[in-house]
Amino acid sequence: MGIHELPPGGPSFRPHPLSDYAGSVLSGNQQARAIARKVGAPLLPSLDDGGTTVEKAREFAQMHGLPVIIKAQHGGGGRGMRIVREMSQLEPMMAAAEREAGLAFGRPECFVEVYAENARHVETQCLADRHGNVVVLSTRDCTLQRRQQKLVEEAPAPFLSGDQLDQLKRASVGILEEVGYCGAATCEFLVTEKGGIYFLEVNTRVQVEHPVTEEVTGVDIIREMFDIAEGKPLELKDTVIRGHSIEFRINAEDPWADFRPVPGKIKRMQLPGGPGVRLDFGYGEGDTIPPYYDSLVGKLIVSGRDRKQAIERAARALDELSLVGIKTVVPLHRAIIKRPEFAADSVEAFRIYTRWIDVEMPKLSEEAAALQAAPSVAAEDAGEISPLAPAHDANEAPSYRVSIKAPLSGVVMELCVKEGDKISRGDVVAIMESMKMEQSILAEEDGVVTKINVARNGFIEVGDDLMGID
Repeated sequence: MGIHELPPGGPSFRPHPLSDYAGSVLSGNQQARAIARKVGAPLLPSLDDGGTTVEKAREFAQMHGLPVIIKAQHGGGGRGMRIVREMSQLEPMMAAAEREAGLAFGRPECFVEVYAENARHVETQCLADRHGNVVVLSTRDCTLQRRQQKLVEEAPAPFLSGDQLDQLKRASVGILEEVGYCGAATCEFLVTEKGGIYFLEVNTRVQVEHPVTEEVTGVDIIREMFDIAEGKPLELKDTVIRGHSIEFRINAEDPWADFRPVPGKIKRMQLPGGPGVRLDFGYGEGDTIPPYYDSLVGKLIVSGRDRKQAIERAARALDELSLVGIKTVVPLHRAIIKRPEFAADSVEAFRIYTRWIDVEMPKLSEEAAALQAAPSVAAEDAGEISPLAPAHDANEAPSYRVSIKAPLSGVVMELCVKEGDKISRGDVVAIMESMKMEQSILAEEDGVVTKINVARNGFIEVGDDLMGID
């Protein structure tokens, strides 16, 4: 990727008459699904007429059965998304999804869809120019997720048949051509256990995971976007996939405490190097990660001649990576790539699905602890990132018989109890938001709320007393 001098006055970006329309149509899930239906792309049954209410959602769930999934109408990325497995969960989960969607996208509207169990999340990276050309650069697999948000991505998506690849490309090109799309886009799909493919959404922007496509195609996606914006036709007609590439999102989150965001200061940073390693970090040593933004600290992208070599190189790079002062998901990544379900060499053995991390978390926690104790791992952190570390400071003298402390720094979106209320272990006492993620705060034992120390919409630091219990 070279550095080029801009012409006098800068590049001449001329608005395309259809680009704003196409982007607007596809960025809304309701409109995008209507386009998908029109071009014959397969869809799961859904309630997406723009007027979803709890009553309509309940009728839909009774008709199609549980589980169903609630999704944000005006955005993606896992924000405003909840899986409903019991009818009693529907109303509170819809309220939570709408609240989170409003925070993330400025619009709270959600829709409901049949939830496909044990499915993979696969997508296509596309480019489209002003002259009607649409190219699918590569597929990507983004199945490894937490909180319905991507954590590990790879290109190309492994273990897809020729027929499945044809379906993905045909649906992607058809949707983008139908609206005259112009620019970079990602078309997202589910691949079910039986091999069925179902359209999810179109992301009308460059995705966090775009580097893995660049690594296996040699295409500079950002440069192509500039050329498209200047009105140049795509010279690409098709791409040849060379090798395999895996991206690991390095988030400031505690995976052993329900992936709660953990802002803080990076006291020391050690980044890996070597063949096939690419780094994209927005923070450096000495920087403070604030609670106001997304939890992404950086990305580790590792490539090899095939998937096996990419995984081997990734294991070494993750062992070398160290961030001291904050909790991150790095120990979890180390455990994941050691699992045979992930490092499989056949479609039968590759048993990763979108909720795999949630289901396997107890085992992953044990394995991560063992790996962290290994001498080959960088001195990560001298206990700063231990998966077995307590969530609260046990040395603090409580002001009450029991204090419920804020497990993260953030805004108290909702207080679910008031002073004098009796509470039981497991009750939700408050809902906090940090780094654009919502966290329910649970009572750890029975008691009576005697003091609430923060008002609704108030900010509280991690470890401070949220409320006192007697």
